[in-house]
Amino acid sequence: MEKGKEEFKPFISADRNLPELTPTSIILGAILAIVFGAANAYLGLRVGLTISASIPAAVISMGICRGLLRRDNILENNMVQTIGSAGESIAAGAIFTMPALFMWA
Repeated sequence: MEKGKEEFKPFISADRNLPELTPTSIILGAILAIVFGAANAYLGLRVGLTISASIPAAVISMGICRGLLRRDNILENNMVQTIGSAGESIAAGAIFTMPALFMWA
């Protein structure tokens, strides 16, 4: 190995088999998607802009999964964050399209 170059070590090794899409991740992600989707819909219709829900969803999922449920699986947390941030995208698409449809009619 050359000086200054370190060998790459992945966070999750290839020989480990960790579940990613579990009932816990789906339920918790859906709850976060509903909460952040509703918050973004209200904020978008009221103020005219939305917030990004990815970082709050990631922090909340880490807190709930690791703190309350004692589950130490980064892949499961990643799935919760992904599902949770999808609610924000769906809400943003709806709130910016619905007023235009009302103005057309």
